Amino acid sequence: MGQRMWALYQRILTGYTLWVLLGLVLVVGLLATQARHFSLDASAEALLLEDDEDLALFRETAERYGAQDFLVMTYTPPTTLFSDASLAGLESLRDDLRQIGGVESVLTVLDVPLLSNPPVPMTELVSNIKTLEDPETDVAMARTELANSPLYVNLLLNLEENTTALQINLPRDTTREQLLTLQESLSEQSRSGGPVSESIQADLNRVDEMLGQQSDRRAAMVHETIASVREVMAQHQDDAQLFLGGVPMIADDIITFVRNDLITFGLGVLFLLIATLTVIFRQPRWVIMPLLCCGAVVVTMLGILGLGRWPVTVISSNFISLLLILTLSMSIHLIVRYRELLRKHHDWDQAQLVMTAVKRIAVPCLYMALTTGVAFMSLLFSGIRPVINFGWMMSLGIACAFLVTFSLFPVLLLLAGKDQRTAEKASGGKTTRLLARITLKSGNAVLVASLALAAFTVVGVTRLVVENSFIDYFDQSTDIYQGMTVIDERLGGTTPLEVLINFEDTPVPDSSSRSASEASDGVTNEGFVDEGFAEDDGFVDEGFGGGSASVGSFSDDFGAEEDPEKYWYTQSKVARIKALHRYLDEQPETGKVLSLATMIEIAEGFNDDEPLTNVQLALLYTVIPSEFRDLVIDPYVSVEHNQARLNVRILDSMDGLKRDAFLERIEREAMDELGFEPGQIQLTGMMVLYNNMLQSLFGSQILTLGIVFMGILLMFMILFRSFKLSLLAMAPNILAATFVLGIMGWFGIPLDMMTITIASITIGMAVDNTIHYLVRYKREFAKDGDYVRALSRSHNTIGKAMFYTSLTIILGFSILMMSNFRPTLYFGLLTALAMAVALLGSLTLLPRLIVLTRPFGTIEGHHRTED
Repeated sequence: MGQRMWALYQRILTGYTLWVLLGLVLVVGLLATQARHFSLDASAEALLLEDDEDLALFRETAERYGAQDFLVMTYTPPTTLFSDASLAGLESLRDDLRQIGGVESVLTVLDVPLLSNPPVPMTELVSNIKTLEDPETDVAMARTELANSPLYVNLLLNLEENTTALQINLPRDTTREQLLTLQESLSEQSRSGGPVSESIQADLNRVDEMLGQQSDRRAAMVHETIASVREVMAQHQDDAQLFLGGVPMIADDIITFVRNDLITFGLGVLFLLIATLTVIFRQPRWVIMPLLCCGAVVVTMLGILGLGRWPVTVISSNFISLLLILTLSMSIHLIVRYRELLRKHHDWDQAQLVMTAVKRIAVPCLYMALTTGVAFMSLLFSGIRPVINFGWMMSLGIACAFLVTFSLFPVLLLLAGKDQRTAEKASGGKTTRLLARITLKSGNAVLVASLALAAFTVVGVTRLVVENSFIDYFDQSTDIYQGMTVIDERLGGTTPLEVLINFEDTPVPDSSSRSASEASDGVTNEGFVDEGFAEDDGFVDEGFGGGSASVGSFSDDFGAEEDPEKYWYTQSKVARIKALHRYLDEQPETGKVLSLATMIEIAEGFNDDEPLTNVQLALLYTVIPSEFRDLVIDPYVSVEHNQARLNVRILDSMDGLKRDAFLERIEREAMDELGFEPGQIQLTGMMVLYNNMLQSLFGSQILTLGIVFMGILLMFMILFRSFKLSLLAMAPNILAATFVLGIMGWFGIPLDMMTITIASITIGMAVDNTIHYLVRYKREFAKDGDYVRALSRSHNTIGKAMFYTSLTIILGFSILMMSNFRPTLYFGLLTALAMAVALLGSLTLLPRLIVLTRPFGTIEGHHRTED
């Protein structure tokens, strides 16, 4: 601190102690009133790249094909699925689910149309459609049809496992869709170049706020609906084995897990910290004061987040734990330094003791905060709003921790008064003295071990994978894991993938142009006359036309008005869709595949399994019942956009599933093996968007760690004014940060939306020990110019504070390993491991390198400096 600033700071704290305390209480209290707006957000789109080009395609596809959120419930009765008791239990369950306010509809095997009960010509289908609930339905015949239907098997039922599924549809969030459209329109205007008018920006801000409010309302509605669904499940649990799955449930359960972990482990960490501080310092004031500082920082940040309406996501859910650690670290350093001064200077008054301790610790803590901030600022380059917010949250939180700690803690200490019993009993500790002896007597072994650890780390980093398997986020004992596994293994997979085919031929003309064309030359689109409008094409003879009826009379019966869309369905398009459908179905990563080819396969069953001609395809489109068209055509074809859609379910629980490689393989082999042109095949869906997010995170975080290290190196050079010393300081930090990544590689822990930020977090916390140790070492070396003695004294003083701080952090994070939510478990485990490596590196490798390289030069004679 500058002398004037320090003098002002000291005068305010010592001269207006109570007023400072009251001011802090007032500020924290006011912010506490805003903490009620603190919220958690696990919505799917909250974790997407803001500038992802695939996001626009995803939204466009969802709007075009009427995508809808839904839950999937599996039903496995104790008796045969098609027995009267089982069907009655299924009917009762379905009816109870339909009574839930947030449920729009429920689809089961009881409700889907049966086409062959009994088999009839296609011309009689409209009057022959039945369901399992129809009194005239033959249940045995229905069982056979459902068990062999390419549409229903492994989607709505799996007879081998005696399991069926209930699709619980939630209402579309049309309000949010409209707001997103408006937001995109306003954003496009703001990006169009030229000055953005204040009105457009104000409108955009209002829309953003309305979107946030609507997302909160939607999340609350979905949560209540899922809770009601689970209540119904509990009522029917004796009738069948039931599991629940679906994307909305995953998002809601993640929020529930995170919220429960925040409460449960927050309290657990609190009690553990109390116990640890009690064991270490054995004085009530050294427990109460740090906890008051931690509490003030957390409440302040919750108020700031609530005031700014910053939602906390899965990625940033552990920011409170990090703030506690950083605040506690500063407090412990102040405590250790104060106790050391109190032991050495019995005659000093409380103000002198407190302000001297603050002065000695403030500078390294300030640089610790700055370097930690540099590490977290790397998150701003991710392009993902929650990750960016996490970076801002932690940067702001670090500033709050520094300001609160160096205002509240000294004020509390001044008011508490001097008590000689709270001084440290002796210099140093057993652990730090042991590490000092190892460093001095076995220095070469320390270097060899560090090099071996570095080699182990490098190999581990090369084994890192980037994945996004949601099922692996949960412990195997949880209902969500078991439900997703059942859906994955019995009902065609969990994670959706959309594959689009953009046809290059001319779209279907409107009715007027078609009529004119046909009147002039008698040729229909794509050569319908040439390809099969003749009476001898087999259409009538094969049962579609019902005997000797002509094509004209058939069309008259089932198509009073000419619908030009029917001419879009041609053999060439169907062949391309079938080829891609068959290819996707053959991939080991895929479960159920649905497309227009599914309907064509059903229709060909009415045609003695013979391929349909163009005229048959056109007339099939005309006669197919509307309720069946809603299932097998509308979700998979957009005639207006000359596009077909294939819906693929991915086996999320498949061992060794490499999602990024799988997506690349589909695009490559669609061109190389199936003959599609570049860009003709498009992949979309949440799987694609999440994969894009993870690949972006890998590029922006892992590959930019070098830039982060350079930023911290620059901070070290400003602090220590020595390039050599700055390089030495980087060694334990690089080792700790990369060691965590190496461990993840060796043990197959994938980089995902949470674990990928651990490297930045590790760097941010590891620099704490390094800065404090080097600042103290430099001060101790200045006393007599002896590197060995300076090392021993540093270990006995600041080494003790480092050990206490790291021990508290390690124990605090270790409790997170009890979580059933894997990201929280990994976060606790890897952070605790990183802090252990950082502590050992700072108390062994760093001092050994200092002794070897002698970065402080030599000092002639002996010099003494004040403590």
